[in-house]
Amino acid sequence: MNPAQPRYHRVMVKLSGEALMGSQPFGIEPAVVRAIAGELAEVAVLGVQIAVVVGGGNIIRGVSAHEQGIDRITGDSMGMLATVINALALSSAIEQLGVPTRVQTAIEMNEVAEPFIRRRAIRHLEKGRMVLFAGGTGNPFFTTDSAAALRANEIDAEVLMKATKVDGIYTADPAIDADAKLIPRLSYQEVLKRGLKVMDAAAISLCMESEIPIQVFNIRRPGIMKQVVLGDDVGSRVGPGEAE
Repeated sequence: MNPAQPRYHRVMVKLSGEALMGSQPFGIEPAVVRAIAGELAEVAVLGVQIAVVVGGGNIIRGVSAHEQGIDRITGDSMGMLATVINALALSSAIEQLGVPTRVQTAIEMNEVAEPFIRRRAIRHLEKGRMVLFAGGTGNPFFTTDSAAALRANEIDAEVLMKATKVDGIYTADPAIDADAKLIPRLSYQEVLKRGLKVMDAAAISLCMESEIPIQVFNIRRPGIMKQVVLGDDVGSRVGPGEAE
């Protein structure tokens, strides 16, 4: 029996920093990092080229730092550095599973990671290395969602896989509204028009311009990354021509 063939061959995975916290109020929970690394390695075994953008909200957010009196640009720089810490932790866990990785940063720190160079990143992917992009876009005022959409465009990813804590996109926050309903299919325009909190508007617009679909799913469900890559109908999909 032939193994299932992946629907996608090059993907961008967006992980929030909070995904690495587990049950902790902040920081990194090693068991959770190992579990996520295992999910990514399971996809890599299929021969899929994987790039990852990870946030830094488990350590610090630029907006939150600004609200506490830190200059906004300084706060955003602190947030970008937090994403490097997370990328290094995830890279280490992935490599322990036998999958080679490279961390590339938008802010140069050569002793820690490579600088982001598009052609080099693509070459790593072609050689079977998982590439983790850290440091956001390297600019203040831009989220790591925007960084994921930007890098997805730059490396010609076929899909942006947005890992969340819920099963997909809902009509309202399911943690607050018991009547909230999952929306399996949406167009980019519908997401922007309804102001749905999937990704920020800049990220949605970047994906819309290149027609890169966004698959939103619950990272807490074991095996779900593999399901998305194989083309299973899970979570919510935002893309060209999609509708409720």
